[in-house]
Amino acid sequence: MIESRPLTTDVQLRIATLDDAAALADEQIRSRQHLRPWEPERVEKWFTPAGQAERLTYQLERYKNGQVVPWVLDAGDRLVGQITLSDLVPGPFRSASLGYWLAVEVLGRGLATRAVDAVAEIADSELKLHRIEASTLTGNTASQRVLERTGFRQIGTAPTYLHIDGYWQDCNLYQRILNDRAPGA
Repeated sequence: MIESRPLTTDVQLRIATLDDAAALADEQIRSRQHLRPWEPERVEKWFTPAGQAERLTYQLERYKNGQVVPWVLDAGDRLVGQITLSDLVPGPFRSASLGYWLAVEVLGRGLATRAVDAVAEIADSELKLHRIEASTLTGNTASQRVLERTGFRQIGTAPTYLHIDGYWQDCNLYQRILNDRAPGA
């Protein structure tokens, strides 16, 4: 079991639960305009507790099966972001994909950097992964800085990689090598 970890004196990184649905819906509404350029087009249900409960149910089922690790950034009275390792691959690849977002009100405080660092440490020490990959839109310099500060290196650019904000967009591809252990070591 992955334990909660403090990111700051008032924000904890912890595994998401189904009880987080309403708080996530509230935060998605609050940060909707900020997140719109960086996210897929969202149907209105996404911004409701029911829509977030549906998404969390899917993620938590995949968590039980070792395919996803869904965290929230819990500030006590509200959730201020999420970070997820998805598509965990065992065997010789030992890899996962990283995604994250923060509430608009907490940007620029180092939370994304702390969260990515904590998740990378968990991926290495507890999940025994070899690497983590991430992608950003080519214009998302803030997210690129977070990745670079936390040890990720750009490994390429993928044309028309993700359908974001209504159209196919180019992305920079990143990876962070966590260790050189052999699988199973």
